[in-house]
Amino acid sequence: MEFFQTAQVKSSEEELQKKLTVANLDKWCATIEEVYEVHDDNSGRAYTIWGDFLIKRQLIVGGVRFSLPECPNMMAWTLTTGYDPAPEDIVVHCTIARKDQDEDFVESLYDFVDDWKAGLEKDF
Repeated sequence: MEFFQTAQVKSSEEELQKKLTVANLDKWCATIEEVYEVHDDNSGRAYTIWGDFLIKRQLIVGGVRFSLPECPNMMAWTLTTGYDPAPEDIVVHCTIARKDQDEDFVESLYDFVDDWKAGLEKDF
């Protein structure tokens, strides 16, 4: 399943990679309640609305990718700019590797990308 949102924020690949680290994810997204352990810019642990997870970050073309390697749904999300569908904005794209999900969980994923949009538009 895929979930998209677009934050109307001008940025660059370099700025996304500099500002969006594991340590400050809870600043940008309310669904990530607390980052309580930071290994480095690319790895740490956080409490989320779904539970306690290891979070990994990768630098990618256009921005960053985060993943929850311990998540049974293989959740991952990217924040990118400079490419379609909105090259002037920041695109939030979240995926899970399961086709059929509980309605409440699906709704929480829509909330997740909405929270990213709100956080980026407020403070980025």
